[in-house]
Amino acid sequence: MNEKRKLILTYLLALVALSFILLTVSIVYLPLPTVDKSFSHAIQSYQSQSLDPIMRFISLIGVMPYSLIMVLLTALLFFLFKLKREAIFTLSTLLAGVASTIVKIIVDRPRPAAPFVHVLEKTVQQSFPSGHVNFYVVFFGFLIVMMYHVKTIPFILRALVITICALLIFFIPISRVYQGAHWFTDVIGGSLLGVLLLSANSYFYLGLARISDKSA
Repeated sequence: MNEKRKLILTYLLALVALSFILLTVSIVYLPLPTVDKSFSHAIQSYQSQSLDPIMRFISLIGVMPYSLIMVLLTALLFFLFKLKREAIFTLSTLLAGVASTIVKIIVDRPRPAAPFVHVLEKTVQQSFPSGHVNFYVVFFGFLIVMMYHVKTIPFILRALVITICALLIFFIPISRVYQGAHWFTDVIGGSLLGVLLLSANSYFYLGLARISDKSA
């Protein structure tokens, strides 16, 4: 990567970090902005018995212990196929949960509730940021990064994994608002935090990969 691209990426990540900080501060001082209620009403206007199970299924992967089992099995699969570095960095995506939990405790924002939204999924943790969205961006985003990098994996399989991961990342924010589990700003916060954590994980992963390739 040339210096110009590195500089652009640095500025973009700094913008993401600043946006996350400003959003977090704004939620502390204004827990329920108008945009949250408006967005929830718009998304939930499409609620139906046919869509409910689909939205629940999209979110299911991010629920404990399913998320933990999925990460462990994915890491084990990489390890069995002698992709040890990939296995280790896959395990590191579990830190996303730790990061989002810390922010949740600090901000201490209540979950959406009636009469503002129709709650399909009742949860106990604080609302901001969305742990589901954060986890999906970090875990599935990292799988996308790995699929681009590891050329020994068949192209068809890599393309399939990338497509599925991208769809899950795209639909999880909609799913969380649809179910009344999060506000719009919760999923935005989860996305921003996820991008920062994914960038850090990918930076070290690709850095070690380049060192390994040069020494091979």
